[in-house]
Amino acid sequence: MARTEFYDDPEAPEPNSLVVAASAAVFDGSGRLLLQRRTDNGLWAMPGGGMEMTESLPEAAVREVKEETGYDVRVTGLVGTYTDARHIIAYTDGEVRRQFNVCFRAVVVGGGLQVSRESHEVRWFAAEELGGLDMHHTQRLRVEHALRNGPPHLG
Repeated sequence: MARTEFYDDPEAPEPNSLVVAASAAVFDGSGRLLLQRRTDNGLWAMPGGGMEMTESLPEAAVREVKEETGYDVRVTGLVGTYTDARHIIAYTDGEVRRQFNVCFRAVVVGGGLQVSRESHEVRWFAAEELGGLDMHHTQRLRVEHALRNGPPHLG
């Protein structure tokens, strides 16, 4: 299912759902960040997705990383909260969502690199490699906050 992201766009469709989601800034021992190139929009992003009714947000982040990248991770902290009402995501099935995302910090504790049905590609990136990647600016904001390693972003 394809998706289109809108930001501060008066032409964006009206949201019909609100989704609680988790994502993870996963770093390796060399300080590289794990990203996936998504199949639904072709853009680079941190692994993440919607929380299920039976899990906590940190558990959702751990599950999503495993599903999308093959890695088992442990949550170590918080990058921030992202609730910008100007960000709208429209899916080809008719869902138009506002997304409440909590982005965690995480480290790998097992598993191995694998591409899923949700990703064209999964790779580790050094900070200096991130600037030229094709990613939505809301995702780039999370990456910048994760790299800064400061207090959690509250937004």
